[in-house]
Parts: sequence; C-alpha cells; structure tokens
Amino acid sequence: MKEAKRQQRKKREKNRNFPERLGHKHQRKRDLFCSAQEIPCIWELQIIRHIKTSTMDETSDEPPTSVVLLDNCHFSQVVFNNVEKFYVPGGDITCYYTLTQNIVPRGKDWVGIFRVGWKTTREYYTFMWAPLPGDVHGDTAVQQQIQFKGYYLPKDDEYYQFCYVDQDGVVRGASVPFQFRAETEDDILVVTTQGEVEEIELRNKNLHKENEELKASCASLQKQNSDLQEELKKTQVNKKELQDSLESLKSNAEKLELELNSLKKENEHLKEWGDCKETELLQIKEQIQNVTSDKERLEIRLKTALDHVDQLQSQVLNYEKEVESLSHMDHDKTEQLESLKEENRQLRMARTQQQQTRDLMKELEEQKCLFQVLQAKKNEADEENRKLMEENNRLLRHLFQAAEASSFSVSQAQAPVRAPEVGGLLFGNPYYAAGTNPGAGDADIASIRKCPMCDEVFPEDIETSQYEAHVQSHLLECPLCSETFEKSNKQVFDDHVFCHGLE
Repeated sequence: MKEAKRQQRKKREKNRNFPERLGHKHQRKRDLFCSAQEIPCIWELQIIRHIKTSTMDETSDEPPTSVVLLDNCHFSQVVFNNVEKFYVPGGDITCYYTLTQNIVPRGKDWVGIFRVGWKTTREYYTFMWAPLPGDVHGDTAVQQQIQFKGYYLPKDDEYYQFCYVDQDGVVRGASVPFQFRAETEDDILVVTTQGEVEEIELRNKNLHKENEELKASCASLQKQNSDLQEELKKTQVNKKELQDSLESLKSNAEKLELELNSLKKENEHLKEWGDCKETELLQIKEQIQNVTSDKERLEIRLKTALDHVDQLQSQVLNYEKEVESLSHMDHDKTEQLESLKEENRQLRMARTQQQQTRDLMKELEEQKCLFQVLQAKKNEADEENRKLMEENNRLLRHLFQAAEASSFSVSQAQAPVRAPEVGGLLFGNPYYAAGTNPGAGDADIASIRKCPMCDEVFPEDIETSQYEAHVQSHLLECPLCSETFEKSNKQVFDDHVFCHGLE
C-alpha cells in the first residue's frame, strides 16, 4: 500500500517537473525549488489586460468577482500569517491574516481558496465573507481570522492558496501555496541518486535565476503599489472632505427640519385663522379670477412684446454686423489717411514749389468729398495725356528719322538751333535749344542728338535704341494708364498712381 502511494507520488513529481519531498540534507533546496515553481502562478503579469468588475446586489449570496489584471493587484495590502504547508483533508482550518493600513475593509470583502494557477477571481473553490474590524478607518494593522469548515474544502492534493478579494473583485493579498493531505512518515525521506541530485541542483540554479527576475518584477509591482497608495491617500483626503461636506449638509438639514416644524405650527395657526376669513376668501377668489383674466391679457401682450423684442434683437444683430463692417472700413480709411499724411509730409519736403505743395495738400484733404470731380478731371487729363503722348511719340519718330539721315559732326550738333514751338507738350520740345538759328533747315535739326531731360549731347553715330533707352531712363510710366512723368517729379507720379487706387 505504501509502495503504491510512493509510485503515485513520483508520477506526480515527474508531471510537475519538480521533486515533491527531499531528505533533510536537501530540504533547503526543495523549498527554494517549490517557491520558484509556485510564485509565477501567483505573480503572472501578462495574462489579462482589462478588468471587468462584476456588480453584485446587496442581497446576493455570490461574492463579487472580476477578470483580474494581476499587474494592477496589490498583494501586499493583506498579509496571510501562519499558513501551513499541509492541512489534513476533511478537517476545519483557520486562516490568519493581517489588514495593513493601506486597505480600508468593506462589507463585501471576502477570503477565498484558489487552486494555484488561477486566472480570475471567479475561479475560487470556496469562500468566506471577511468580518469587518472594529475600527475600519484605523491607521494601524489589524489581525483577523476566518474558519473554513472541512466539508467545503478540497479533497485532492493539488496546491491551493488563500486570497483576500475586496468588494470590487480585486485581489488585495495572497498566501503561499499549501496542500490538503496528511504528512506521513514516508514523506520524510526519499533516497535519490547522485545524478538526480545534480539535476536538481541545475534546476535550482535555473530557478534561482527565475527567482531574481521575479524579484525585479516584484520591485516594479511594489513601486506601482506605492504610487497607488499615494492615490489612495489622496482619495482618503477627498473622502474626508466629502464627509465634512456631508456633516455640513446634515446640520443644514436639521436646521431646515426645525424651520419646517415652525412653518407647520404657523400653518395650523393660519388654518384656524382661515376658518374665520371664508368670506374674505370668496372675495379674494373673485379678485383672483379678475386678476387671472388680466393676467391672460397681459400674457398675450407680453407674447406680442417678446416677438417684437426678438425682431428688434435680429435688427440689432444686423446693425452690429453693419457697424462692424463700417468699423473695418473706417479702420482701412484711417490707415489710408495715415498713409496719405505720410505721403503729404514727404511731398512737403520733396516739392520745391510751395504753391504746388499747398495745392496738393488741399487736394488730399478734400479728396473724399471731391472724388467724383477729380475722377472727371482725371478722365479729361488722361485723354489729354494720351494726345500728348501721341504727339510726343510722333516727334520722337521724326527726330529718330532725322538723326539717322544726319551727316553733321558733333560740333555742328552743338550749334544753337531753335526748334519750332510745339504747344501743349508735357515735357516741352526736347529738340529745342536757346539761341537756335530760326533759319536752320531740317538737316540741322536732324543732326542734333541731345537729351531733352539732362541736355546731354550724343555723337551722331550712336544707335537709336541707346538714345531711346537713355531718354526713357528719365521717365516714369503709370502702369494703369501709361501716362509718363519725369523722375524728378516722383511725388506727382505717386499721387497719380494713388488716385487710381481711390477709384
């Protein structure tokens, strides 16, 4: 019989890949191996990613559970004490645990027995409701205990552990694993060969390495636990503030209740007094009917007035939009006025003739009110300038043709020749020179290559394109109407272009 049990135990050891029991010489290695084998089942960090907490009624017999995200659990908030490695099957067991100051127990908290390797808190084997301590909000650790009846305990020899679960279904503490089986004499010593011992030592080294990794994971979980404890402290502070607010509301409710009692007494007095005033009440009812009719009429008038107010509001909104648009226009006009003022200041400094400056300033100041008059004058001036440009171009062509046919020398070109007068030219006759012989022929005029702007004389062999380019360098042409101005009168040119902008 004992041999059959031993063979069955060895078979379980082979399936679990670790020795069940060792002799006293290897007892320490056995404990390390078991701990390293069991801890991954408890501290598995990546099995589930979302919590779905079950909501339970107050009258439900089932404990609140959830799909546990183990890296969000706080296994250090409840510490289980004096957990045996083996419990006798069929007997009652007492679970001892300590509630630390980091947890606030609630009425739906429970302690369950779970098979090692559980994934969610719904996989409990049995459970007991956790009793509330005397001081729920105390700042010190509290020792608690629960007794599980042997009838409800597991009957197999698998590994189990205690877990403390709060009413939100979140695990707050877990114990070391244990088994439900009797510890007999044949469990004391198992004879192993040297090869098995070496294999066990190699496994222990690997398990030691895994244990170090688990310690690092545990440190990370402890850090997370400390962060959550800070959040819990903040939550407790907020809870205290809410309790203070609740106390204040309770005191206000008591005051309101006193006022309500006083009002009830006054109401009883008024009822007694109202019995004597029935006649007046009838008169008041008649007055109320009259007031009601007046009220209906006033409501109709009020509705009409409200509709009128809505219309006025819409009109006001339209007016506000128009005012805003006018404000933008006024802002633009102001900027233009500032620009005009700056140009006027430059004009006063640049203009050599004071009379023309005063005329331009006067025109700029009155340009808003005389815009239509200036537009008509501008059209006439554009027409006149066009005619003058045609006349000027005709004279330039005549001059260039005469210059090509000229055979006189530069010295003869400098001889004074008076050009025929041409009335109404914008720049005067560019081929006119003081003291010109009025009897000179067309050949003398054609031989002159003198700039009408700077009086520079060019040799007769100069190309016509070069001469035209030199003359054009002294002129400014309006990009809108092609009217030309001398560069010395740049302010007049700028005023001319600005007038186009006002159009």
